[in-house]
Amino acid sequence: MRYPQRVRNELRFRELTVLRTERIGAGFQRIVLGGEALEGFSSRGFDDHTKVFFPAPGSTFVPPVVTEEGIEWGDAVRPPSRDYTPLYDEARHELSIDFFIHAGGVASSWALQAKAGDTLTIGGPRGSLVVPEDYTWQLYVCDESGMPALRRRLEAIAALPVRPQIHAVVTIGDEAYKDYLAHLGDVEIAWVVGHNVQALNDCLAALTVPAEDYFIWLTGEGKVVKTLSQRFENDAVDPQLVRASAYWHAK
Repeated sequence: MRYPQRVRNELRFRELTVLRTERIGAGFQRIVLGGEALEGFSSRGFDDHTKVFFPAPGSTFVPPVVTEEGIEWGDAVRPPSRDYTPLYDEARHELSIDFFIHAGGVASSWALQAKAGDTLTIGGPRGSLVVPEDYTWQLYVCDESGMPALRRRLEAIAALPVRPQIHAVVTIGDEAYKDYLAHLGDVEIAWVVGHNVQALNDCLAALTVPAEDYFIWLTGEGKVVKTLSQRFENDAVDPQLVRASAYWHAK
């Protein structure tokens, strides 16, 4: 049996420069970052998390010091931070982050105002879960928060000489957000508009997980992920082939 493998990365904090910005569909703003600090950047897992820091306007952010004992913040003020999927283009030496645009979000607000020449500090990814791309049967379930990771995964799978059987179930708040994955036209996606948990469950109930060579990925709001993952907590499904991760938590 082939299992995903965890790898560790050297933990570094990097101050990067905004090279350009681009609206990626109705719901996402892409920020493309570069700079010498990107040297040595590694992200081997499609759903890796890079921590992004958002200091108050006009303030100076002093990144923490990484020691053998861990991260030392000292007396530095720790600004708000959020986790995002890194989309790294090694050939161009550029790192893109796709921000889901929504009201009231500190990261979303920053992304809408960002311009070339601005700086942004990131940390990590601290480690990666390297998941084989060629499992015969694969299931991906997410909301808007997981769509960048899903996009990264499906783009990688599209380059395989033999395509696995992909099932994708994506719940969104607005039908317009479908355009973020529209370039993956040959992938059949079951869309649930309105974040209806029962509708998600109904989609999953219609699927049969094979006995072997499969992978299941569930992300989104914490309680929703917990509810959906219970469907796969049985003797017929290997827990090492299920990745259930809360990307955010409702208040």
